[in-house]
Amino acid sequence: MFREMRRKKQQLSPEETIAFIDRATCAVIGVSGDDGYPYTFPISHAYDAEAGKLYFHSARGGHKIDAITKEAKVSFCVVDKDDVAPAEYTTYFRSAIGFGRAYFVEDETERLHAFKLLAEKFCNQEAVGRFAEVMKSDAPQAVIVAVAVEHLTGKEAIELTQQR
Repeated sequence: MFREMRRKKQQLSPEETIAFIDRATCAVIGVSGDDGYPYTFPISHAYDAEAGKLYFHSARGGHKIDAITKEAKVSFCVVDKDDVAPAEYTTYFRSAIGFGRAYFVEDETERLHAFKLLAEKFCNQEAVGRFAEVMKSDAPQAVIVAVAVEHLTGKEAIELTQQR
């Protein structure tokens, strides 16, 4: 169903790929937007490797919510390295591409888990310490979107592969 990577020598292991997805602070999600146009948007995400899910939060309405409601299939990209080497006419890159199905998290246990992952990744210790308070005040307005990952690959520049 999903294409195999053409340049297999540059493919990263699942563990290496998940490690940089975990440390990255931004991913870009692609959905099927209005009138069949692709629509992409940046997100702050948390990845649950055990569950194979990428989580992000959103406002209750807007283009991305409408697009996910119409079509659950999404793709995403995370860039870990992007070092341009102009004298060599190349870029030393490391990135991941994923495909999955997005859904709005309704289950309260999963919502709490996703919020906790996001808070631990993006908030300072004081904010994490106020987690229960913030969950009561702010969480009810937020939508949590999960992407159940169906296919994930990581790849790096051949120059980086050769340095291993």
